[in-house]
Amino acid sequence: MLTLEQIRQTQGRLHLGPLSLTVRAGERVAILGPSGAGKSTLLRLLSGELAPQQGQVLLDELPLRRWTSAALARRRAVLPQQHGVAFGLPVELVVALGRVARADDEPQSRIVRQALAQAHAEHLLGRRFDTLSGGEQARVQLARVFAQAWDTRDGLLLVDEPLAALDPGLSLALMDAMSAFAQERGHALIAVLHDLNAALNGFDRLWLLREGRLLADCAPLPAVLPLLEQLYELPLRLLHDEQGFAVLPRGRAPTQAGLAREPARGPAWNGPASGPRGRPLAPPLQRDDA
Repeated sequence: MLTLEQIRQTQGRLHLGPLSLTVRAGERVAILGPSGAGKSTLLRLLSGELAPQQGQVLLDELPLRRWTSAALARRRAVLPQQHGVAFGLPVELVVALGRVARADDEPQSRIVRQALAQAHAEHLLGRRFDTLSGGEQARVQLARVFAQAWDTRDGLLLVDEPLAALDPGLSLALMDAMSAFAQERGHALIAVLHDLNAALNGFDRLWLLREGRLLADCAPLPAVLPLLEQLYELPLRLLHDEQGFAVLPRGRAPTQAGLAREPARGPAWNGPASGPRGRPLAPPLQRDDA
């Protein structure tokens, strides 16, 4: 479906590549790496927004440069990192922008509502986009991507940090919504992520990028932990139960100097006490020494 053939790109200090990769329809790929690794640049190359300085990107064996804008818009949808809209457009119009490549789009109104519902944003109908919070704007833009790819089969979804500015519960819900949407239609999903736990639990493959080079193209298995430690130069530990995986930084033992600076514990709290202006004082926090 999507093929990268020896692509290289230089953007300022970033030297990306060479990269040769293939993505099949229905695959879910997470792109991970520290800031400045080239993740967003790679996504822009995959979308056709950037033309590679060397090599080529092919969609259905046809180089992206040979696709018309309308044909490409019907085949792939992109959620960029920035969600700005120049004017105070109504939410439903922002979502409907995903349908502009379709002439005589009779089901547009229905699809816009269904896309907003799938993105957990149906309650935002009628609002102006520029009055929404960052998290609400992200949901509306995700609904635009859903609307664009709604009636396409075996398409391509490219999303750049889709979980940014979202609380943990909504992040999980939208990650599930994206995966279900892609799976139902056979779409490949390629996402730039900073959330390691979302990558390990929701994707089939990981592309690990560091300083423009592909450190690994691997499955999200427990054995990937040493590669993640190398990628982020950070000691990690892996937790696993029937619900899935979780990666956490390894705790560091406190230094003697740090212990010496630790304030002494106060007396145990025996009931409400009044502070200034008669406001109750909260009990002191108890440290777990276990």
